[in-house]
Amino acid sequence: MNCVAIIPARLASTRLPRKVLREIAGKSMLARVYEAARNSPLLHDVIIATDSSEVLQVARANGWNAQLTSADHRSGTDRVYEVSRRVPADVYVNIQGDEPLARPEHLEALLKPMRRPEVMVSSIKTPCPPQDIDNPNAVKVVTDKNGRALYFSRSTIPFNRDRITGIEYCKHLGFYAYRKPALDRFCNLPESRLEAAERLEQLRFLEDGIDIYLETTPFNTVGVDTEDDLRRVEEMILGLG
Repeated sequence: MNCVAIIPARLASTRLPRKVLREIAGKSMLARVYEAARNSPLLHDVIIATDSSEVLQVARANGWNAQLTSADHRSGTDRVYEVSRRVPADVYVNIQGDEPLARPEHLEALLKPMRRPEVMVSSIKTPCPPQDIDNPNAVKVVTDKNGRALYFSRSTIPFNRDRITGIEYCKHLGFYAYRKPALDRFCNLPESRLEAAERLEQLRFLEDGIDIYLETTPFNTVGVDTEDDLRRVEEMILGLG
């Protein structure tokens, strides 16, 4: 199975300007994501997809594979789609450029469902830390017994009405793998109603009847959107070191 990872890396972030080039414990965020992907034996290639000539220059100076993409894309998935039209693969892996805690184990879990030919889209989940159960910035997911996503939400799902014991909460991690037909279809669909309401683009797949299968990983991540996120991740990395 020929798997190509694409890392969308937009420089003009609203909440944390230039975040993909910000340093975390002595190494840029983008370097951490790229190196994690390159260390996965399951990926045949890793490509940074950016709308910034500065990011492109940094990538080339470090010997990283990178392509310049349109500045008009609404999401990282659209950026992945543009590259997929130039680079053939069986499976495309979307690793966001603001996931500096990415590790090869995430990619191993992500690609496990893709061994089944009927799976068109996969992602990963992890046990939700208690402090994130009610946090709208931590996306929760519920799945059926076969790992198929039933719903993603910023709300607390499932809602434990009677406070019974043993309820598990799962946090969704923003890593995706797609086969080309599913990626093509997604990027040619309009924004869905649930997607617009929750601001979660993965709901577009579900509303259009495209199943997403999730594998569990014990390794949580923190997507970096703010200065507080940056400091939190740096403390985690230094603690691990």
